[in-house]
Amino acid sequence: MTTKETARLVTKAEKLCAQRGARLTPARREVFEILADQSGAIGAYDLLDKLKSAVPNAKPPTIYRALDFLQEQGFVHKITSSNSYVLCSHFDHQHPVQMLICESCGAVQEIQSEGVYDALRKQAEDQGFRVESQTIEAHGICAECA
Repeated sequence: MTTKETARLVTKAEKLCAQRGARLTPARREVFEILADQSGAIGAYDLLDKLKSAVPNAKPPTIYRALDFLQEQGFVHKITSSNSYVLCSHFDHQHPVQMLICESCGAVQEIQSEGVYDALRKQAEDQGFRVESQTIEAHGICAECA
C-alpha cells in the first residue's frame, strides 16, 4: 500500500474514533499503519517486531491491547486459522466477513457476500441461535499463484 493510501486510512480511522469517543493512541496508530502496509495477514509477534522500530519498549501486552482495540473498532479482522490479523477493507461499517486465504503466498482477500450471511443467519435462527458476528475463512490458491 502506498504511503498516501496508508495516511488516508489512518485519517479515516482517527475520524471514526473521534466520532465514537475512542482514542487512537500512538501505539494503536503504529499497529494500524503496520497492518495497512501488509499485503497479507501478520501474526502478533511479527507485528511486535515491526512495532519495536517505532516503540522500542513495546512488549506483547502492548500489541495485544492494540489489536483488541482495533478489533473492537472493526478496523482489523483476526484470521483464526493462522492466528494472524489483517486490516479490514470496509472498516467504516460493520459487516459479515468472508476471507479468501491463499495457501501458497499468504495473501488475504476480504469479500462480502450478503447471500452467504443471510443463509447462515436464517439457518441459525431456525435452530434458535442468534448470530452476533460472522467470519468465514476459505483456504485455497489465489489467481497470482494458480
